[in-house]
Amino acid sequence: MTAAETLRVPPVDHELAGPLRDILSRRPSSITPDRILADRKRVAEARLTDAEITRDGAFTLTTEKLLDRDPSGAVSVLIARPTGATGPVPVAYAIHGGGMFAGHNRSAELSRDLDQAQELGIAVVSIDYRLAPEHPDPTPVDDCYAGLVWTIENADRFGLDPERVFVTGASAGGALAAGVALKARDTGEVSVMGQLLLCPMTDDRVDSRSSRQMDGHGIWDSTSSVTGWTALLGDRRGGPDVSPYAAPARAASLAGLPPAYVEVGAFEALRDETISYAARLSAEGVDAELHVWGGAFHSFDEWVPDATVSHTARRARADWLRRLFAAADRTDHMNDTNHVTS
Repeated sequence: MTAAETLRVPPVDHELAGPLRDILSRRPSSITPDRILADRKRVAEARLTDAEITRDGAFTLTTEKLLDRDPSGAVSVLIARPTGATGPVPVAYAIHGGGMFAGHNRSAELSRDLDQAQELGIAVVSIDYRLAPEHPDPTPVDDCYAGLVWTIENADRFGLDPERVFVTGASAGGALAAGVALKARDTGEVSVMGQLLLCPMTDDRVDSRSSRQMDGHGIWDSTSSVTGWTALLGDRRGGPDVSPYAAPARAASLAGLPPAYVEVGAFEALRDETISYAARLSAEGVDAELHVWGGAFHSFDEWVPDATVSHTARRARADWLRRLFAAADRTDHMNDTNHVTS
């Protein structure tokens, strides 16, 4: 078998192929350092308004500065809670993507979290962390962790259930969500009930088979990954001195992490590192569910929400969350029963 045959690019889903061509006519597959500012501008222009977040009164919106944990006032969260919900509600602690160097907590991808929250009757807390390269590692993951701790500590103020918080994110947001879950495990300061990781950037070494196979293809290739990781880590990228909180694939152990839903498209550079991370979770005793969506490119459901594979992926995520909540309810019931009978 020749090298060309070995690295043959897989096909794109028939419903995604046309939209992908249209996307690539407006932006390149590869984001190089000189394009960081342009990419920031593109993402900034897709900022959700208050009305788009509250959805005709479906959610009550609050914004807060994390002044007790970040006296500079640079870090904030938005809290979207189902209007009229009784009792504390579960929380999706959402971390936006953007390659570590772009995005904000009102990015267009927040619509995905709000759709899911509206269906399940839960709240969304979205963190506006500081971006690389101006704020390199460990600032982004430290900001995200501080926001998680703040959310749990202030849950009662906003009608949130501190025992029902899961972390979620796509791409760079998936890396930060996984890093936050690792840090929460290691510090023991707070705990999360689950992690919903969508096409996560987990490995700063960018040396997987799919990273080579898919370079120059799709909307986020290995060149883009190198740009993002270098913005975050500088000269440390790919070397021995990289924290697992920044690049979760570097973790010596994944044991003891909360249940995980992990997904990725087959037509993207991050495919193999995502599969490897999910396989490690399962091998180390973590309840992990992996979905590899055939023919799907990076963040496909954000770009082409009406495609069949997008509908299927959203349904799989929601079903996993329902099972996660149901398992927690059963555990609580058993604990209550044991307390009464002991």
